[in-house]
Amino acid sequence: MLEQDATSVTPAPLPPAAPVLTPPVRPNSRFMRAHPAHFIALGFGSGLSPLAPGTAGTLWAWLAFLALQPWMNDTRWALLIGLSLPLGWWASTVTARLLRVLDPSCVVWDEVVAFWLVLWLVTPTGWWGQLAAFALFRFFDAVKPGPVGWADQLFHDVQPDTDPAAWRKAGFGIMLDDLVAAACTLLVIALWRHWT
Repeated sequence: MLEQDATSVTPAPLPPAAPVLTPPVRPNSRFMRAHPAHFIALGFGSGLSPLAPGTAGTLWAWLAFLALQPWMNDTRWALLIGLSLPLGWWASTVTARLLRVLDPSCVVWDEVVAFWLVLWLVTPTGWWGQLAAFALFRFFDAVKPGPVGWADQLFHDVQPDTDPAAWRKAGFGIMLDDLVAAACTLLVIALWRHWT
């Protein structure tokens, strides 16, 4: 029996090292002021609410809508919302990437733009109509039934370490589910108006 030369034995390969996971960043007012995208994505601070940041962002949108309404017409609303959509995609992408979370709860610009769209399209309506729109939108955004849940989960499984477009997809997904929630809200209101 031949003896093997000790130098010719190939050592077994080492198992791949586990990826080093960087913990998510906790947003605060300093983070918000560090970049214009953060300021926009966090809804000018409303997303920093410790309780229900999505509701806080929607309330901020409602107040902003009421404050802007005297100076707005359909063309201006269409322009503002139309520009806010790609701006929100960019801001959400940048902010999510720097927070290292695919869909951070503090990013509320999606709620702001989607609720502006709802309020613009249900106007003219009084306070009670706006309150009903708020309640319906919050229901669809929070519970995420049917198509809202589908849109919410669409990009939750992207892999930032292997997909170079992962953060852009995540930013798009952040905006998309709230637009679907807005569409569901508008559909319910349209059906209610039709049958009453």
